[in-house]
Amino acid sequence: MTISITRRQLGGLAGLATAAAGLSACSGSGSGGGGKGKVVWSTWGSPEDLKSFDRFQEAFKASNTDIELVFQPTPSYSEYHSKLLTQLSSGTAPDVFYIGDDRVASIIRNNVLMPIEGAGVSESDFADNVLDIARWEGKLYALPNDVNPDTLWYDKQALADAGITEDPAELAANDQWTTEAFFGMTAKLAAAGLTGAVYWNYWATHDGFITAGGGKVYDDQGAYVAHTDAASVKALDDYAQRFQTGEFKLADLLPEGSGSETLLVTHKLGFLAAGRYTIGAIRGAGVDEALYDIVRWPTVDGKAAPTGVAASYLAINAKAADPEAALKFFTAFLNIEGQKLRLEGQGNAVPSIKGADDIVLSDGYPAHAQTMLDMRDIGYSNFATEAAVPDLSNQISVEYMQPLYEGKSDTQTTLDAVAKLVEEKTKQ
Repeated sequence: MTISITRRQLGGLAGLATAAAGLSACSGSGSGGGGKGKVVWSTWGSPEDLKSFDRFQEAFKASNTDIELVFQPTPSYSEYHSKLLTQLSSGTAPDVFYIGDDRVASIIRNNVLMPIEGAGVSESDFADNVLDIARWEGKLYALPNDVNPDTLWYDKQALADAGITEDPAELAANDQWTTEAFFGMTAKLAAAGLTGAVYWNYWATHDGFITAGGGKVYDDQGAYVAHTDAASVKALDDYAQRFQTGEFKLADLLPEGSGSETLLVTHKLGFLAAGRYTIGAIRGAGVDEALYDIVRWPTVDGKAAPTGVAASYLAINAKAADPEAALKFFTAFLNIEGQKLRLEGQGNAVPSIKGADDIVLSDGYPAHAQTMLDMRDIGYSNFATEAAVPDLSNQISVEYMQPLYEGKSDTQTTLDAVAKLVEEKTKQ
């Protein structure tokens, strides 16, 4: 389960930087959460999300009767990471645990994770594009448990109600899915009294706007360059203008009872940028699921371009009491069979390991399910420069991008301020 599904839970992560900073100064003495023949593992998620682990856990227990498995979930994304940092500092953390893509690089730098060596899966089983932020000083310390590219889910009825006759997925198949065509559709949706598009406010959204528009966020040396790249400024500005007019909306700010998924299943929304978990929302609403499909993000020339891929990572506590048992669990969780047990059916994420794509394609829904895999394969994880600083990704989203979308700042000023912030934070 990759928790782009809880971007809605991110809220404020302020204060975690202080806790994280304390880790590097604290060598600790205890051990991991388990003992010999015992594995304690942890993640975050709602009760519905956590059910996706039931089949895997039962299978693991049946195959490893000598290992006691203890699950310690935490509902909130932010509370989970705050608790994990405290546990790592005190030497009481679980043996195996999830880490969000906006935090993994910073936690790695505190020397509290076991390098990924000796597991039954290796980095060659995973795509390089989602491994960069899990590396430090030549070693790999975590692997993506699964991923979620934010495909654009669209409602065919809403499009028809707005007088739109073209199908976005068909345009994409012919490399005609341009930004101009997309904006034309969202303008018609807005004119018909509907919401054009909804996005979650996190790193993959604003970075995706930039890269889909032909711009750059960070250069190959890890320096922030969006503010000096004309294509980057234009791409973000094109989207910001539509948020400012209300044609686009942030899912994070929608009123209770009228959230993004509610708008989608009641035919009040044209496009929703969201992950595979949306299948559950559509089927749970009892609507005609054939009315919904997905398409990649539009680009200036209509051809596919990289966008951000949300991911969460599985890591092993450097102080796990039984490293062999922890490695067995780690391997079983991440291998093809483990990912199938967690993600088959209307699972809430896309597999991260090579050779498991049938998980997404097997039931033929949505019609263009291959889009999820294509976006995964050409996409990118959070940038290491940014992810190495606790709370920086969230700070950029909430304190800089949200005011831009609300019309309280202009695009160039916003990007200049973000560049200054990144420079200041990465020098500390």
